[in-house]
Amino acid sequence: MEFLTWKVEEGVAIVTIQRPPANALSKGLIHEVDEMLSAVEHDDAIRVIVLHGEGRFFSAGADIKEFTEVSSGEEFSKLASNGQQVFERLESFSKPVIAAIHGAALGGGLELAMACHIRYVAEDAKLGLPELQLGLIPGFAGTQRLPRYVGVAKAAEMLFTSEPITGVEAVQWGLATRSFPVDDLLSNTIEIAKKIATKSPIALKATIDMLQYSKHKGFYDGVQAESASFGSVFNSEDAKEGIQAFIEKRKPTFSGK
Repeated sequence: MEFLTWKVEEGVAIVTIQRPPANALSKGLIHEVDEMLSAVEHDDAIRVIVLHGEGRFFSAGADIKEFTEVSSGEEFSKLASNGQQVFERLESFSKPVIAAIHGAALGGGLELAMACHIRYVAEDAKLGLPELQLGLIPGFAGTQRLPRYVGVAKAAEMLFTSEPITGVEAVQWGLATRSFPVDDLLSNTIEIAKKIATKSPIALKATIDMLQYSKHKGFYDGVQAESASFGSVFNSEDAKEGIQAFIEKRKPTFSGK
């Protein structure tokens, strides 16, 4: 691929965005995110994905130069829809995806990060949706995901003012889970990802499915689906291994079956 590279360590695919100088989200980069998901989806050696940016930024936003190549609102809507589909696939992906955000995640870069299951940030990172400065609005579901994490009022402030928040503030507001000094961000993220990679792939996928279910259904529909999934997971070899390992006071070895 031209813009993404990755290596695998102990079940974790460490995926690096490489599109200098700002890792701007082009159509090509978004397409490669989709290709990357297809490549790792059925690779049993990969159980967790860590996504981070090379250089100074996670991603400083969409490639604005590509906007000048769009000739109509209809074409612009299609561009947004294509990006939304890839990011929705990312959010519902069967394996956990963690964003490690340093420098800046702005505009489309933040929308990409918000589609990941977990976000860890450098303390001095900048996160924001500045599209209104261009007379535009976010197009990759930013107006929909941001309120889910920070609430409607804070989302409105961030969108209306176009002002970013810091990594520390992102944790305070619920947009990110943890903040670290920038030099420790990636190593700490990978360490946590490796812990997650030791869990049962079947149970991880079921958990992701239940988290996604809560987006579309009410509470009681969700708990009914959870009980059904609970029984299905119980029938797996991984569940038998996990229970037996607990009884024998040892670490489980999950096979994903």
